[in-house]
Amino acid sequence: MSEHRCGLVAVVGRPNVGKSTFINAVMGRKISIVTAKPQTTRHRILAVHSAAEAQIIFVDTPGLHRKAGKAMNRLMNRTAANALADADLVLFVSDASRWTSEDDDVLKRLKICNAPVIALLNKVDKVHPKEKLLDSMALMSARLDFAEIVPVSALKHDNLDELMAMIPRYLPESPPLFPEEMHTDRSNEFQAAEVIREKLTLLLHQELPYGLTVQVERYLVDEHGITINAVIWVERDSQKGMVVGKSGNVLKKVGRAARLELAEELQRPVHLELWVKVKSNWADNEKDLLSLGYEAP
Repeated sequence: MSEHRCGLVAVVGRPNVGKSTFINAVMGRKISIVTAKPQTTRHRILAVHSAAEAQIIFVDTPGLHRKAGKAMNRLMNRTAANALADADLVLFVSDASRWTSEDDDVLKRLKICNAPVIALLNKVDKVHPKEKLLDSMALMSARLDFAEIVPVSALKHDNLDELMAMIPRYLPESPPLFPEEMHTDRSNEFQAAEVIREKLTLLLHQELPYGLTVQVERYLVDEHGITINAVIWVERDSQKGMVVGKSGNVLKKVGRAARLELAEELQRPVHLELWVKVKSNWADNEKDLLSLGYEAP
């Protein structure tokens, strides 16, 4: 009988390449929020996949990006880099249909990484004609000595079962580190804040999503359901009006969408109250970031 295996698998790549979509797909549940906008993932989030022969602990990381002008961006880059240092295995996610200078930046970090790296060519469902995929795989194999190169579609769940069968052999022999029923290291409060931020990001089309964050101040569970009070922090007074909307219509839409998703996920009635407050330039102040739940790597 083979030994049980367990280890940390860092999922890295440039922003908006499908890392969180991939993790949600292999987990069969929503662990990380997903939008079409870069910087949606801001935190290191563990997703724990338990099976009889292995426990795979995926580390969802913020996208590694060049423009680290604000303290929040620098913090996210450090968080992603630290995940690489701790990993037993790295999954490098790139878009099968295009390679960018930001992919090159991530590749430079992988060249000094001690863990084996599997290259995931994501979004293969968008590659036409399919012969182009062979070219993408050949180009990828020339970039680094990858342990494996695996074409996948996180959105369509293509080739994910094969990948999941492959991962345990790169992990050390170890008993499980987390209980079998645990799926993430993040609290319900954190996940509620993230769902609210996701709905805001989907609804607000300007640059504003990068200037806001959500903090749950109260999370009360009783026989009637769950009461959540949350503050949406913005950087300027002008942003507050955009988040609230005319006659409060934007805030109402966000609140309703978040409440419905949380009620379905938690299988309990949810009462959600949202406030919008201004904290000047919070995204460029490390002390503010720490007080708002961003970890110092």
